[in-house]
Amino acid sequence: MKILFDNLSATCSKTTTQLYSTSFSLGIYFLKAEFHKPIYGIYGFVRLADEIVDSFHDYNKEFMMAKIRQDTVEAIRDKISINPILNSFQHVVHTYNIEWKLVDTFLKSMEMDLMKKDHTADSYNEYILGSAEVVGLMCLRVFTEGNNKLFEDLKPFAMKLGAAFQKVNFLRDLKADYQDLGRTYFPGVNFNHFSSRDKEIIQQEIEDDFEQALVGIRRLPSGSRRGVYLAYYYYKKLFLRIKETAPENVMNARIRIPDYDKVGLMFRSLVRHQFDLL
Repeated sequence: MKILFDNLSATCSKTTTQLYSTSFSLGIYFLKAEFHKPIYGIYGFVRLADEIVDSFHDYNKEFMMAKIRQDTVEAIRDKISINPILNSFQHVVHTYNIEWKLVDTFLKSMEMDLMKKDHTADSYNEYILGSAEVVGLMCLRVFTEGNNKLFEDLKPFAMKLGAAFQKVNFLRDLKADYQDLGRTYFPGVNFNHFSSRDKEIIQQEIEDDFEQALVGIRRLPSGSRRGVYLAYYYYKKLFLRIKETAPENVMNARIRIPDYDKVGLMFRSLVRHQFDLL
């Protein structure tokens, strides 16, 4: 029976999320139960493409990105894929009417990572849109459950939250992106001489994104508000750690929150959200 394969597919997406992201897994846990599978499905798809450009250095990345694009098109068109991650994702796309434009924009940003190492202001904004903001919109489609007016009202805030997460990731991963992959995402910054002023400008941009995102989190339906806030709270704490770190140390080490601290953050977020979401 196909339902067995669909269950296997959902399990693959869930396992992928849990292996790659403790923080998002904790956030998903606090969503309404019926949102768990679809958000795992979205994360699994995003991670699959991201791994191609970030990790598979000894393989033909261009071929694999072209293949995942074609396989994604076919999975959505045919409403099935023998790739369990894509099968899980296509089910989410059809259930929640996720537009192809969002999926296509995400894949275009992943494809940019294959060839673009330095960004202008325009290409930086384009990359943030595809790699993060549209992912937030895919999740928002799930959270708003077909309420198009609510989706449109919350759309700019979901985009800001996705952008904040991605920019924090860029700061956290400066060493790996710049030294190992040869990428620089922030335009106009000389990372051979990464200064306090450079860091402050980037941090203010992220602060603004977080501030606007919180406005939208307050307006989310109750079934998604607490889980999204947990992810927000985790990333805000990670951002504060990065803010306290000197530029040269950000360039030379990956700033992170240890797993044993994440559980404590989870419980603190449950207390804080009562105040922040008033």
